[in-house]
Amino acid sequence: MPTRIDRYPVAPEGAGPYGIAVGSDGRMWFTAVAEGWIGALTATGVVSTFPLDPPTCGPMAMTAGPDGALWYTRRDHMIGRITTTGEITSFALPTADAGPYGIAPGPDGALWFTEMNADAIGRITVDGEVTEHPLPVSGAFPAYLVAGPDGAMWFAANAANAIGRITLDGEATLYPLPTENAAPVGITAGVDGSLWFVEIGAGQVGRIDASGRVEEFALPDPEARPHAIACTPDGDLWFTEWGVGRVGHVDGDGRVKEHDLGRGAEPHGIVADATGAVWVALEAGEIVRLAVS
Repeated sequence: MPTRIDRYPVAPEGAGPYGIAVGSDGRMWFTAVAEGWIGALTATGVVSTFPLDPPTCGPMAMTAGPDGALWYTRRDHMIGRITTTGEITSFALPTADAGPYGIAPGPDGALWFTEMNADAIGRITVDGEVTEHPLPVSGAFPAYLVAGPDGAMWFAANAANAIGRITLDGEATLYPLPTENAAPVGITAGVDGSLWFVEIGAGQVGRIDASGRVEEFALPDPEARPHAIACTPDGDLWFTEWGVGRVGHVDGDGRVKEHDLGRGAEPHGIVADATGAVWVALEAGEIVRLAVS
């Protein structure tokens, strides 16, 4: 079936749209990592911007919170929160230089996040109370994470070459990947009860079930550098190919279809809305919408 691609210029070249999430107000919210602001995009292409303090804070991954606000990680080792009216709050972490990166709502009504530099998974309540859970290995470099169908949080342990699972009380398990140096980054929950992830080092998409059994599907271009992945309400899996400026789609049998966005697009964050359309943040300065017609 044909796929319609709509492009929305949202930022100057170099501003670095990176993380993206669907807001409770229906707008697409995104981070501008290089210039230090948060943006919101309407369906008609109107952009609103909200500067952060300091502008060098480096907002990264973003998610919609259970409180109706948007939550995001920052390179200055803080967690940020912005309401749909633009009210901004930031929360310092107990561990200095923790390196928060991925962030996602948990089944317990809190936000969970990874700490790349601290080898830990963090939890923050909507009131800003932070708990940190150390991982059982050093140098894991946990990246994105997502709530699994089993009531636990699942995460990509990039440098440990594994997919991790952590219970709500902090008990962590790592499942090594079959491919060496696969370097998983993005992860999402599929409607099939599995977790789907992308391997930026191996140019593959993977699937892991609740028992830890892993399948891997090679992309047509092993240098594609897949970065983030999202699942639509009907179960389609879409992912960004940062290295080659494409967005890919994979079905349950591992068949891949790709859509070219331009060599310099640098697609990073990806999210699906309630209609099944997929929205992608391009570091080149655009938000792209893909919809199967």
